[in-house]
Amino acid sequence: MYRFLTTLLFFALALPAHAWNAAGHRLVAVIAWQQLSPPVREAINIALARHPDHGRWLASARSSDAGDLFAEAATWPDDIRNDPRFYDEDHEPPTPALPGFADTARHKRWHYVDLDVTGKVQSGELDQQIERLAKLLKTSRNTEQISYALPWLLHLVGDIHQPLHVGRHGDEGGNQVEIENPFNKRLPFSSLHLYWDDLPGPPWLRGRRLDDVASHLLARYPAPEQGSVSLWRKESHDLLPATYPGKQGSLLPIISEDFHRASRDMANRRLVEAGYRLGRLLNGIFGNTMSHGTP
Repeated sequence: MYRFLTTLLFFALALPAHAWNAAGHRLVAVIAWQQLSPPVREAINIALARHPDHGRWLASARSSDAGDLFAEAATWPDDIRNDPRFYDEDHEPPTPALPGFADTARHKRWHYVDLDVTGKVQSGELDQQIERLAKLLKTSRNTEQISYALPWLLHLVGDIHQPLHVGRHGDEGGNQVEIENPFNKRLPFSSLHLYWDDLPGPPWLRGRRLDDVASHLLARYPAPEQGSVSLWRKESHDLLPATYPGKQGSLLPIISEDFHRASRDMANRRLVEAGYRLGRLLNGIFGNTMSHGTP
């Protein structure tokens, strides 16, 4: 029995762990889209239409609606993790350059920032990259740069609101923490990180159902203060202790009913906060750009 459970854990932990799953990033994007002014929506739609993978987003979304494509673009930095056109710069040689892409690195370090017990950054670039990309989008007139940077910014603002992406140095943001989850019949043993990634819903969530979930969340959770990237990072890090289950199952820490309820509430609130903040950030960036002439 123990060997069987160990095998299950091995395959569960071998699954790729992202931040929020695709549903989570689409929810953040849908909420952000509702905050955007019509001119900003148009500027963003034009920028995304220039992206080399725009056709893939059309196929995945099965829609040409600008809001649907905006939501699909927010998942792109996770999609390229398993795309052979791109490479892991820490372990692999560069892949050939691709037209329209600033580079073909997967930039895994952009997705997280790990802190030690004193709050000092030990690894990861998540907060730095959000600030860099926001500045680039505000100042650049290079259309290729803008189209490449925009999906990254959509994605990373979602990432920084997932507490395990501002994680403890040493356990890889909960990827090395094994848990038992009785609320997932398909995957009852997994990493803690994977549990949190999947809280927003099934990764195929799109269309009307996605809009309905976003509307429900907006009705339930208030708009946050905008704050700064450093505030967003601090909020996630302060929430981190509550992301680890305190009860022990037969072999592993177990997701209890109370913990599951509290975790879903925290995840939903962070998705809404990320969506509002992303929308305001984009209004500021593209409103500023248009005041100087849209590229």
